Amino acid sequence: MRRDVFQAIADPTRRAIIALIALQAMTPNAIAEHFDTTRQAVSKHLRILSECELIKHEQQGREIYYELEIDKMKEIDHWLEQFRKIWETRFNQLDTLLSTLNTNKL
Repeated sequence: MRRDVFQAIADPTRRAIIALIALQAMTPNAIAEHFDTTRQAVSKHLRILSECELIKHEQQGREIYYELEIDKMKEIDHWLEQFRKIWETRFNQLDTLLSTLNTNKL
């Protein structure tokens, strides 16, 4: 089953994992230390994030390090950009309205 990237980031634990490895590549054990859950649960989250191509892993000796896949995060940002423009327009309209109301009060 192909997972959707937005399903992956909907989970708070997976978002926390993304935030952790955005700072530096980490092993699964190092990631698991930050959560009050089993190592197997963290592995499941890592698998889902990998399937969605939000993270990638690299073997270094006997250790596997997970790191953020920046290009995939950019795709999410591009999708959100359309809404960011709508919000900014609405905030600007509200700002204008509030300024007009304040001016009329004086």
